[in-house]
Amino acid sequence: MIGADSRPIRTSTLLLRLLAFAVLAVSLMVVDHQGQHLRQIRSALSVLTYPLVTIAAIPARVGGWMSEAFTSEEKLRQRYLALEEQHRILQARLQQYEALEVENRRLRSLLGSATRVADRAVVAELIEVSTEPFTRTIVINKGSSDNVFLGQPVLDAYGIVGQVTEVSPQLSRVTLITDPGHAIPVQVTRTGLRTVLYGTGDDDTVDLPFLTASAKIKKGDLLTSSGMGGRFPPRYPVARVTEVINDPNEAFLQIKATPLAKLQHHKEVLLVWPGKTEPKPVESP
Repeated sequence: MIGADSRPIRTSTLLLRLLAFAVLAVSLMVVDHQGQHLRQIRSALSVLTYPLVTIAAIPARVGGWMSEAFTSEEKLRQRYLALEEQHRILQARLQQYEALEVENRRLRSLLGSATRVADRAVVAELIEVSTEPFTRTIVINKGSSDNVFLGQPVLDAYGIVGQVTEVSPQLSRVTLITDPGHAIPVQVTRTGLRTVLYGTGDDDTVDLPFLTASAKIKKGDLLTSSGMGGRFPPRYPVARVTEVINDPNEAFLQIKATPLAKLQHHKEVLLVWPGKTEPKPVESP
């Protein structure tokens, strides 16, 4: 039956067309599956549509490349930071190893020096330096509990440092040879001249007063302890003459020397207990 506006007829026509196309599509699929008749057509169509597919895939590929690039850059940055941190750690460890190596060499030198001048020696660590003007003293971590005694000589691997002037159970104060109140008997190794060396209050200068031109002392002469008074081990390096001024208007020479001990550099010193062993001659380093 046909309606006034022909809608039922149009609906039936559409359904028939849909059924016809469905049957045609199924038939073509069956025929293609059995005989592969449409393969060439599909191949030709794929060749024609390949540029379109490639162009359509470009945004996705570009996005993938950019994402991979950013990811790789971030990974490289993180790896660089990790390697940089590891490098700093290794550098710090290397510095510690180098410091330990230097300290071991210094301690071996100290103990080697002790065997030449004393039967017994102990390494003490410096824990304080006096800041008073014109006073040169240090505090070490050995005291009466370690059998440290007043007047005990203190050395390092290069020369005489000073002597103990104050003792407590755990600590001791050492007066350096550069202290203005300190004096030590010395001998000029080149001529055998005996004299007394005095501190000046400076870190690296000592004096030899009251010597006349007849003393025949000159720049470069090595001064060692003479052993007079029995306090310091004999023939151990003390200082080297650096300046000799002969002023005709003065009765005595003006003689300056530099201590051989590393008074301002090392953290360890050597406490010695002089024994009956005859000290061996010591060459200045």
